[in-house]
Formats: sequence, structure tokens, C-alpha cells
Amino acid sequence: MDFAGTLAAHAEVIAGLAAFDARLERLIERMRATLAAGGRIFWAGNGGSAADCQHLAAELVVRYRLNRRALASIALTTDTSILTAHANDFGFETVFARQLEALGRPGDLLMAISTSGTSPNILAVAQAARSLGVYCVGWTGASGGRLIELADECLCVPSNVTARIQEAHILIGHWLCERLETTLDTSAA
Repeated sequence: MDFAGTLAAHAEVIAGLAAFDARLERLIERMRATLAAGGRIFWAGNGGSAADCQHLAAELVVRYRLNRRALASIALTTDTSILTAHANDFGFETVFARQLEALGRPGDLLMAISTSGTSPNILAVAQAARSLGVYCVGWTGASGGRLIELADECLCVPSNVTARIQEAHILIGHWLCERLETTLDTSAA
């Protein structure tokens, strides 16, 4: 596909996100409530989705566009000692679930990202969230995979193409960061 074709495919997927408007407004309210109650926002994903987790957690902790107080957000994808020790001793399937077991508490929020909705370690962390009373939002592609059954809610991007799904996920993530900064009392401490 040439670049114009890629742009057209991207634009079609992004245009399909307009249907998420009310759901994203409700998600912003949940994120606000989580943070206001002293809760944390956790992120889990593999590969490009792991990079998105790190990116979006950093936007919340450091800043998106405004200088303001830090927001409690943790990417479960970043501690190489935990990741490698757990993968070596127990396997990779529960590497995120184990961290959520250690750090999560009722009232926290988990953003579980899997473009297919079938990644075993994302399904395991979604199940762990359910057991711990952590609200889980799945971020997937069109079908939602098994994640749609385990998450409390699922943002299923209308595409089966990994690159288009990831582009939509980062757009959604940036919008969430911007809305938090502009609507939450995030004045500098």
C-alpha cells in the first residue's frame, strides 16, 4: 500500500473513534474519581503496547502539556528486574498479574492493552484485577478477543490491523491525558 492508501486507512479508523465519545467521557470521570480517592492508574501491554503504556504513564506522572502536580500512574512494563525474575521463575504469562497483586488495591484502575485481546499475560492481569477489585479497561482491536469478557469495559478500535489499532490507542491515550489536565484540579503542589 502506498502512503496515500495508508493515510486513508488511518483516517477511516480514526473517524470510527467518534462513536467512543460518551464512553471516553465516562472513562475520564472514572480516572478522575480514581485519582481523587488516592488510587492509581496501572498500564499493561506487550511490544508496541508496552511502549504506549510507558508513554502514557509518563504523560500522567510528569505532564502532558501543563505544568501541574504529578498524577499516580504506573506502567507495569518497565521494571526489568521484576519482569525477568518473574518470567524466569514463573513464566511470562503472569508477569503483570503478579505486579498488580503486589501493588493494586480496590479502587485502582488498570488499562490493559492488547491489540488482539488474546495476549495471555494481559488476560491474566485482567483476571487479577477482577479478583482484587481493580477496575479494568481493555484496549483492543475490533473483535475484543477474550479480553472483552474479562475487562469491566473494553475500547475495541474498529480495525484488525495492528498498526491502525496502535495509532488509535495512542490518540485515545493522548486525549485522556489532555482531558485530565484541563478538567482535573491538577494545580502544582
